Amino acid sequence: MKKIWILFFTFFKIGSFTFGGGFAMIPLIERELVDNKKWISQDEMVDILSISQAFPGAVAVNTAVLIGRKLGGYTGAFFALIGVILPSFLIILIVARLFIYISNNSIVIAALKAVSSAIVALLIYAVVRMWKAGIKDKISPIITLVALLLLLGARIHPIYVVIMGILFGLIYHGLRILKIRKKQK
Repeated sequence: MKKIWILFFTFFKIGSFTFGGGFAMIPLIERELVDNKKWISQDEMVDILSISQAFPGAVAVNTAVLIGRKLGGYTGAFFALIGVILPSFLIILIVARLFIYISNNSIVIAALKAVSSAIVALLIYAVVRMWKAGIKDKISPIITLVALLLLLGARIHPIYVVIMGILFGLIYHGLRILKIRKKQK
């Protein structure tokens, strides 16, 4: 049970100090769980992120649930989930109460703009780390570029790009297996 509480407080800390939610949490989750606690490897983190993005919901919440499940079963998944969402829930309750008093405050507006800029840096950091861990063959950069062009150029919905990526991966992997089997004969 001690491990479950450590899991809860780890995700509570991550949820408490991440502004921007979702993808902005990924570098913090990665640093805490891969680099500091060494609970999962960089490769496992990339796999978990891939799975998290393929399902509906906030990627950070999905990631917390998958990591919690891996480390502590269903109880771990539940406590990681509560840990990661509780800070946001409590903070938004307070902000909702105070919003009419602070929404036009120039200091608050300036702080939010600065936080937005810092979040962009966190996202770029996460992309670079994921690129280094996830791009291990010749086809991966091509898939990444095509997916990016579909998202930005053709403006295809991200879920369709994920589905296309899954289908392409299955086809590509299947063809590689067939090629290997042919060589073995």
